[in-house]
Amino acid sequence: MIRHIVMWNLKDHADGADKVSNVQKAKTLLLSCAQVVPGIRTFEVATATPGMDCTNDLVLHMLLDDAQVLAAYQNHPDHLAIKPFMKAVVQERRCMDFIVE
Repeated sequence: MIRHIVMWNLKDHADGADKVSNVQKAKTLLLSCAQVVPGIRTFEVATATPGMDCTNDLVLHMLLDDAQVLAAYQNHPDHLAIKPFMKAVVQERRCMDFIVE
């Protein structure tokens, strides 16, 4: 199994909206990709909780059957369609993929 984690910090203003609006739009767009390919076991999207010591605005956590499922997800048209918005609003992105034994 592969664990795929992506964390983003968004710009204060981008794509004609403020950070709060863009975080919610990004979350909605990401959640729309939750079942685009078979083999996705876990698909979670979360936003920073007010009052908690958070270092990122948005996080995606996925557990997938294997690297082929991750590649299929990353190249799926629905996933590719959200990339222009994400690139426009994201200030910083961090990602880590690793094998779960």
